[in-house]
Amino acid sequence: MNVLALEKALLTGKWTDDLDRSADAPVVKIARNVVKGDFTDLKTSASRDLFTVTQSNQDLPLAEWFDGSRLHAAGPEQELCRLSCAVACLHAFLQANWTGPDLDIKPLEVLTLTPELSQLVSEDFLHQKAVSELAYAGEPAYHLAKFPILLLLSRVLLDTPFQHCQSVPWWKLRLWRIHQQVLDEPVPVPSDVFAAVSPLLDTFATEPDITGRLLLEQGLLEHHVGHDKSAADYFVRAARATQLEYELTGALGKRTKFQERDISQLILLAKSRDEGDSTASPAGSSNVPEPAIPETLSLNDDTLLEQTAFTSSSASTAAAPGPRLGHIDPASQPALHPLDQSILLALCLNVKNTSPAHGLTAEQMSPYVARVISHPGNWTVHTMALLLRSRLESNRTRTVERSVLQLQALVDQMPTADSTLAERLLYIHEILLPSKWEMEKELALRYLTIGVVKSALEIFERLEMWEEAVKCWASMERADKGIALIRDLLEGRKAEADTVIMHGKALSENRRRVLDAAREAKLWCLLGDFEPDSAKEHYTRAWEISKESSGRAMRSLGGFYFARGKYPEAIGCLRRAVAINPLLARSWFVLGCACIREEDWDGAREAFVRCVTIDDEDGESWNNLASVYLRMGEAGKTAILEDEEEKPEDKVSLDAAKRIPFANRLLAFRALKQGLKFNYDNWRMWANYMIVAMDVGELSEACRALARVVEERAAKDGAACVDEDVLDRLVDAVTRGSGSGGGGGKPEIAADEMKASQSVGLGRRVADLFERTILPRVSSPRIFRARARLLSAEGRYGEALNAYLDAYRAGPAGTMEKGETDVEKWREAVGEVEDIVDVLRNFGPRHVEGFNWKLQARSIVRTFMGRTKDFEDEAEWARLTALQEDVRKEE
Repeated sequence: MNVLALEKALLTGKWTDDLDRSADAPVVKIARNVVKGDFTDLKTSASRDLFTVTQSNQDLPLAEWFDGSRLHAAGPEQELCRLSCAVACLHAFLQANWTGPDLDIKPLEVLTLTPELSQLVSEDFLHQKAVSELAYAGEPAYHLAKFPILLLLSRVLLDTPFQHCQSVPWWKLRLWRIHQQVLDEPVPVPSDVFAAVSPLLDTFATEPDITGRLLLEQGLLEHHVGHDKSAADYFVRAARATQLEYELTGALGKRTKFQERDISQLILLAKSRDEGDSTASPAGSSNVPEPAIPETLSLNDDTLLEQTAFTSSSASTAAAPGPRLGHIDPASQPALHPLDQSILLALCLNVKNTSPAHGLTAEQMSPYVARVISHPGNWTVHTMALLLRSRLESNRTRTVERSVLQLQALVDQMPTADSTLAERLLYIHEILLPSKWEMEKELALRYLTIGVVKSALEIFERLEMWEEAVKCWASMERADKGIALIRDLLEGRKAEADTVIMHGKALSENRRRVLDAAREAKLWCLLGDFEPDSAKEHYTRAWEISKESSGRAMRSLGGFYFARGKYPEAIGCLRRAVAINPLLARSWFVLGCACIREEDWDGAREAFVRCVTIDDEDGESWNNLASVYLRMGEAGKTAILEDEEEKPEDKVSLDAAKRIPFANRLLAFRALKQGLKFNYDNWRMWANYMIVAMDVGELSEACRALARVVEERAAKDGAACVDEDVLDRLVDAVTRGSGSGGGGGKPEIAADEMKASQSVGLGRRVADLFERTILPRVSSPRIFRARARLLSAEGRYGEALNAYLDAYRAGPAGTMEKGETDVEKWREAVGEVEDIVDVLRNFGPRHVEGFNWKLQARSIVRTFMGRTKDFEDEAEWARLTALQEDVRKEE
């Protein structure tokens, strides 16, 4: 018996006749039936022997109910039997909750119970026990999932020791992803789940499709828990393993019925590897000519075409793809293997997670979906493609109707038998298809977006998604009804009625549905959200009921304390919350903010580092992390970065910055630089980045940051948006680096600043800053003087002199009118007059030919004295008189 070949059949869902001829052992028949989608063997003795209940204590975990000697039996046949039964249980659970049609197996038919236990163990009891045991990391499992005991039994079998079956770690990976989708929120995946499947890449190195499946499934699990970069790497490796060639490019085509000429349209060119039977049939069997596909609704719009109509000639003219795809005609692309279609859908999901939420992202995702929909190859893969198209069309006026109707059609098709179960399960692990309840929830949320609140409420109440139901009541301005609903659930009135309806049983006065601890804690948290006056008591009650395992209770209580300024209590609660489920970035963010308020810089740094680890596109967390590094430096704490050379410090703003170690400033600079990639329009972050960049000697970056601040704030703040201290330092760096002086004395510029100005062309950047950004928008005397010094250093003396004159005209002396009574302002203006005469005296005779500087100087002094005759009695008037006499003598 070839165990590895049978394992491949279970993994891929494809059975060949060679496997039947290789062995006649009963376990081969079981494996064949599982591959074919027949799980009736779970009711036979081979399976029921594994699930013989030997413990009478029902409070024990389910794994301890069974005979350990049978579950741990060694030998290839025994292990393959356990693996086949585990796969059957898992796929039966998927059939009941994901793919349909309805499952014809009952949980009690799988277990072997003694007559005494048969009286005690009911299907309701098994359901409640399974839901309770499936709760993980403080997150409850969905309580209306059908037959959750099957998922638990599959886990029990896969947790037993295996010596001969190599694919068990892969099945554990699949089990974990299904388990994640049953929970309310994603939870961390144990590290050994990924580590254990790594050797399988070598085992199946010669099987490109199997290797591609494994890499794709790892990526989907990473994607589900929010690790998008790692997921993207897995998806690309999966495409490389299956030799899928694809390229997002442009081609000529039409999108509307009235379009007369072709214009460039975004298209995905893709091609599977050349293989004779790659798309022969979805189930790998030649007797299935055409795959059954779900209902695909037409758009029926009076303007838009059903799909973009590409012109055949555009392959060589407009598309300009890579050399390997240049031969593909955009109007008639070849069919893709369903596995390659799954990879394209995964790449499409990754585009959404790693891009901003705007129309451009939807336009980039659409070609992936259109490429898959154009050639249906498998029922489940096509269902996922239609679902993604429905999501993309939900925000467009012309397509929102089809979006809702298509989603409704996908929900309605689940119980039908329009395709075989084997086909539906064939690629179920290669796509991120939502469960039935999640798809119905998505439909209800879609109803909410178009204002059909009552229908959405009916769906939420039927699915017993009470949180969403209460929000529906609140949106209808009936929050009191929502609160009453929660209280009815907690007191058992509402739950009792629902149980009777759901199970179709007669009403029993002494029977009351028992809520498991995780669900009851969630309801108390929900009540706290809607009753703020008693929120603290409700959250605390939820924490106690869950036996200190409810992450949501601690998250809610931490937010409650934070909103009221009780930061030490908030920190304590949030630390417990992130210890239970460390994948929720929002909890880490609030924890970091609370630590900042308490000046716990180490705690704040840890929290914001975790935030950006979970979501490296969180610009606000990057900004806060930079602030924490600087505050740590002020507190005398050096961050973990070897400070080999403490660079000379040229300070911009606060004297406290002198105490900040260079390591902290450099880490703050890097954090802000990363955060600005995702918060490009946040002028406050640019202002912080400008200051820190000056401190670490990155003058070119400081110049760029100053330009961004001016672009964002000039219209509102005017000249105040320019940090003139930074501008002066940038000009000083250029003028000192060029070897020319030009203006008032400044502190010595650090050697690293001079090096920066020489190496990255700082002078050109600063000149562009003046000419293209600042002066077209704002001006001030200091800005003009800074530009004059820059022009002087460049040897453009005529333009420098004009800039000095512009500074004089924009200053107090140039704007002073007759009747001015402010003596201090007049005295300042006298100094400006003396300064501009000195500038004219220095530049005029030596640098500017044909310019009568003496006449200009005399005119300035005479005009100023004529406007300010009211100040003749002031002592400074004598200075003006002497200055006028000096100019006259020079003339």
